[in-house]
Amino acid sequence: MKPNFLSPFAAPLAVALVAAFFVASSHAQKPTYRCDNNHYTDTLADPKARGCKALEGGNVTVVQGTRPAAAAGVLPVKVAAAPQAQAGQRVESGDQRARDSDARQILESELKKAEARQADLNREYNNGEPDKQGGEARNYQKYVDRVAELKASIARNESDMAGIRRELGRAGGAPSATGSSAK
Repeated sequence: MKPNFLSPFAAPLAVALVAAFFVASSHAQKPTYRCDNNHYTDTLADPKARGCKALEGGNVTVVQGTRPAAAAGVLPVKVAAAPQAQAGQRVESGDQRARDSDARQILESELKKAEARQADLNREYNNGEPDKQGGEARNYQKYVDRVAELKASIARNESDMAGIRRELGRAGGAPSATGSSAK
């Protein structure tokens, strides 16, 4: 004989619990409305009169945004900038000539620096046989690495000078033809 663990009150109690669950779940699913001002609510008495529409589907999560800095008491700082031409507007010819002149001067000074650096690199490179420094007499690989690095630096600097000369040609300046190469 099996013992009976269910009491005579268990079945009606289970039915009452299930009914209470369904009533509670139907109460929890009130319709949510979205109004014209992008406001979400579920407590409207007459949503149609306020221009609100019922949302279908899942739950709605509304995250409060951050407030702008001006609302926190911090005023924005205005910076006075030089007047600049808007896109599509023409620049005065005098202003354009001044800008072109400034650009040309900057390019010429950069070219002079690059030419001076090239001369220093060529002097140090010494036609592929630079003087040995420090521990290079005992460690030949350091010497070979430094020679390769000098050669690469010379090539990079020549490329830089060629680019500057191209830009000077576009800017209307006479590109300088000085500068020798060593490989």
